[in-house]
Amino acid sequence: MSIVDRAIALGIADPDQLFVTGGSGGGVLTSWIVGKTNRFKAAATQKPVINWYSFALTSDGYNYFSDYWFSGPPWQTAQTPDYLARSPLSLVGNVTTPTMLLTGEQDYRTPMSESEQFYQALRLQGVDSAMVRLPGASHGIASRPSRLIQKVGNILAWF
Repeated sequence: MSIVDRAIALGIADPDQLFVTGGSGGGVLTSWIVGKTNRFKAAATQKPVINWYSFALTSDGYNYFSDYWFSGPPWQTAQTPDYLARSPLSLVGNVTTPTMLLTGEQDYRTPMSESEQFYQALRLQGVDSAMVRLPGASHGIASRPSRLIQKVGNILAWF
């Protein structure tokens, strides 16, 4: 946020026209940011992790993530509360920023169920939201020119 503040101070960014987007780890951060501030006009969260507990059990690297990013599986560690505390889902009650989620239907790294959880939670909160499912796309959403165009087109249309 300090970089955003600096860009505004330098006249590079308009504080009334701020948008935020990111994919994968950037999708996690985008989802986290909208739970911490309402300064962005809209957000586009691409292929995010929303709930570390469910992610640790559904991702293609389930054994890696629970062993190396946490000290064990969600139900067997003193870190169990950290799974939710580190999850953007824990902040959904604070979100007011219109948020679009965009994920490939064949994404096994950050499964579609992660986006579905956040989308449905946002809808329950009454937040303007949309979910874009890209058929046939994996974690590398933009692996084909047509998918890159879909990704960029959806984000620009949302913003």
